[in-house]
Amino acid sequence: MNRVLVAMSGGVDSSVAAALLVEAGHEVVGVTMKTFCYSDIPSHGKTCCGLDGIMDARRVADTLGIAHYVFDVEEDFTRDVIDDFVAEYARGRTPNPCVRCNSNTKFRDLFERGRALGCDGIATGHYVRIHHHEEGSRLLRGLDDAKDQSYFLWGLPPSMLPTLLFPLGELTKAEVRARARDLGLVTADKPESQEICFVPTGDYRDLLKKRLETIHPALEPGPLVTSEGEVVGKHSGYAGFTVGQRKGLGGGFPDPMFVLQIRADTREVVIGPREELFRDLVKVQEVNWLGHAPEPGHRVRTQLRYRAPLVEATVRAADVEDDMILELDEAQPAITPGQSAVVFEGDRVLGGGRIAGAALGAAL
Repeated sequence: MNRVLVAMSGGVDSSVAAALLVEAGHEVVGVTMKTFCYSDIPSHGKTCCGLDGIMDARRVADTLGIAHYVFDVEEDFTRDVIDDFVAEYARGRTPNPCVRCNSNTKFRDLFERGRALGCDGIATGHYVRIHHHEEGSRLLRGLDDAKDQSYFLWGLPPSMLPTLLFPLGELTKAEVRARARDLGLVTADKPESQEICFVPTGDYRDLLKKRLETIHPALEPGPLVTSEGEVVGKHSGYAGFTVGQRKGLGGGFPDPMFVLQIRADTREVVIGPREELFRDLVKVQEVNWLGHAPEPGHRVRTQLRYRAPLVEATVRAADVEDDMILELDEAQPAITPGQSAVVFEGDRVLGGGRIAGAALGAAL
């Protein structure tokens, strides 16, 4: 690949990714995406996608001597990420907007813009690896387990894999920062953004209150119930809860209580002791395979939440179109609808999808 388009958020990772590609002799073009209207978001400058991110990306591009463009993708980002985020919480689920952004907005748009600019490849600062072979391209976990970001990329169109480059896949975060300092990049010691980029207040409920109707069931009071159906309390809106949550459930129980399930149709938040959180069957929908779908009985590893450990599992059903059932070797706690189940064979990402539900020792 000679001419490469690099997504530059204004953070240290994408800055070093661009620098490494320049060092490798590629003709690099930097691109920053404007994903939402900053004037509507308080403290927008603190986010990775804020105005200061654009300016930092431009400063890095100037230091590296590469072209830099800003593309407005606000309409697509709002439809594919923000609207989906709100709709998922309204359904009683817990979405991961970074997965959605990568799958539906970022890489697709980069691919289209790259082609328009005559680029052969697309690169980002994700901590993942990709191996290109004559028989195809394989997406792999990053070498540093502490920073691996393959969880966010299961939704990539498989046809796009041959065009992708991930320069940071063999590096640790400490090595990336050291490289940035050596190069004198302004982003070398820039802290990582922890909040959701379009929720800089840190409380996603602020966004829900703004975008949902004035009176919406997700934000209305409802009952706290046990798995047996006993009403044991009241909550202020099921959108404020997620499976596995302990805080905000009140007291007076003999044992610590956790959210087991959210029933949006009845506004019930089901709670119970920790032992009731465990499930060993996972139903996954909106599945995307980065190659052939595995046959039933195929042994895999799966990751059910970002930062969660990989667990051994067997594919019990895998529909090329949409659905998958995973049977876990050991039951896991807090398997959460809306989060992703990513499937691996060794370090290779086979694919993934959105968790629709989970059960313990029973058919889904």
